[in-house]
Amino acid sequence: MATIAVTGHVNLTGASLPLVAGALAPLLARYPAAELTGMSCLAAGADTVFADAVLALGGRLVAVLPSTDYRARMLDGPHAAAFDRLLRAAAEVKVMPYRRAGATAYAAANRLLLGRAELLVAVWDGGPGGRRGGTGDAVATARAQGTPVEVVWPAGAARRPVVRSDRRGTPAGTTLGSGHDR
Repeated sequence: MATIAVTGHVNLTGASLPLVAGALAPLLARYPAAELTGMSCLAAGADTVFADAVLALGGRLVAVLPSTDYRARMLDGPHAAAFDRLLRAAAEVKVMPYRRAGATAYAAANRLLLGRAELLVAVWDGGPGGRRGGTGDAVATARAQGTPVEVVWPAGAARRPVVRSDRRGTPAGTTLGSGHDR
């Protein structure tokens, strides 16, 4: 069984999504569908593209939710619909024991992902994440514990500029519950 976890940016541009999907498909296709398990927090951007790729190949999806309020904090919109669809498709759902989403909950979700994964796929531009529980933090932790990391950043991929946080620490204009740089 190949268990592969994902970390990556939530703020990928719309034009980057098909580029990332195109890069993930052959990487994941290396594993027979019956042996492929993908683990994702189902955040917008990289997590969602990865989860869709795992399911498209016939793999098993494990959803790891950082907190009990993770879905409730999301704004309705395209990502909320994708989140709900992927959550229904998940073969297993793990909810971390945190009431509220935030850096501590995201770091705990990363620990669970990295504790079960044989490989971490990082949809990452290589820049500093700057946040505990974010993409850069997950990559550094994986490397420190000896978990192989495969960075996926296809030519032409880009991120939208980071928007300043509101008083609750949630980036304005982003989907709540996935406002980290994962």
